[in-house]
Amino acid sequence: MLGKPSKRTIARTPRSVQVPPPAREPAALIIAKRIEEDIVLGRRQPRERLVEQDLCDLFQTHRGDVRLALFELEKKGLVERIPNRGALVRGLTPLEVKEIYAVREELEVMAVRIIPFPVGHEDIERLEQLQRRHTAAVAAGDLLTVFYSNLSFHQVLFGLCGNACLIETIELLAQKVYGIRSYANAFPESLDRARRDHLDMIKALRGSRRDDLVALTRRHLKPSPEAYIKAYERRFGKTDLAPVQ
Repeated sequence: MLGKPSKRTIARTPRSVQVPPPAREPAALIIAKRIEEDIVLGRRQPRERLVEQDLCDLFQTHRGDVRLALFELEKKGLVERIPNRGALVRGLTPLEVKEIYAVREELEVMAVRIIPFPVGHEDIERLEQLQRRHTAAVAAGDLLTVFYSNLSFHQVLFGLCGNACLIETIELLAQKVYGIRSYANAFPESLDRARRDHLDMIKALRGSRRDDLVALTRRHLKPSPEAYIKAYERRFGKTDLAPVQ
């Protein structure tokens, strides 16, 4: 008589799980970012032509990606299209710069005036972390990291106000003048002054000293437009900064 077949445990080999690779950033956005960085660092000058075929050769891609990249930069206000000339790095006039910075100053002051005090320890620590990165970049002369760490510092700072519409508007106006930052950053004393301003802003936040924070916010905006306007006037001559009536 045959016994019942014994039950054997069959070892199952787990199926390997295929983890999809991280999605690659679209080529147009990569190109736009690289051109934007060149503008921020002063490698591409105001009114410089951006020739599509030259960009295709540089980035080893086709015109579709280049045109999308230029469209993204045009939306940010960094590039303009001129009939019969194509795309150019946007060249702001001194009057345009003064008008943009006048609005920026009022909006940024508005933001720091409505930051709820006292500011939490975690928010202070986040700002200190970003400023340590900024300080190290200034010391190393790494201007690209200076730009990004400065950008992140101010995004966190103004983000403390909690007003999403105000934060978005501040960021949009800041984008429009990315191209003039290199003029002040060319001077080590300007970079060091920005570094010291950041540290003083953190101290003002920690001590809930709003008036000091407002004064620092106004002062912090001055070097870039002043340096740009001086460089512009050396190149193109003195201009009338009064608005047209």
